[in-house]
Amino acid sequence: PPEQAARVKKLQEQEKRQKVEFRKRMEQEVSQFIQASGEPRRRFQPMNKIERSILHDVAEVAGLTSFSFGDDEDSRYVMVFKKEFAPSDEELEAYRRGEEWDPARAEERRRLRELAAQQEEAEHEHGPAPPGPPNDYKDKYRHLIGSDAAKAAARTMEANKAYGC
Repeated sequence: PPEQAARVKKLQEQEKRQKVEFRKRMEQEVSQFIQASGEPRRRFQPMNKIERSILHDVAEVAGLTSFSFGDDEDSRYVMVFKKEFAPSDEELEAYRRGEEWDPARAEERRRLRELAAQQEEAEHEHGPAPPGPPNDYKDKYRHLIGSDAAKAAARTMEANKAYGC
């Protein structure tokens, strides 16, 4: 029916207009972000897939780095970064886990990892541990026979003169 085709066409034009308006709005926001000197990154409100793709495109054209975060479609949002403040892998991982990025905590984690690596390196330089148990093999059985049993057995043992050469 022609009236249905007209309705569909009208809806498509309306959607197209909304996308164009949304893009203009995002271009303005990105422009403000670029001019805001104390702002290395900006988090945008959650938006649908089409809006996110428009924002990613606007960011790319403006020479910015952008990423989407969030698990489900309703809560996914875009974060835009200035090139000189491009996020590290650790920072991106924090956002992917849904955490706030804390450079001080990240520095502490990095120091701990470095320390662990140094310890591992030191152990590696000393060579592998000698094979076998690090303690006296008798200690392994002490709980079974006690510490005096072996001495007592040795004292009571006498040579059997009937046996031998």
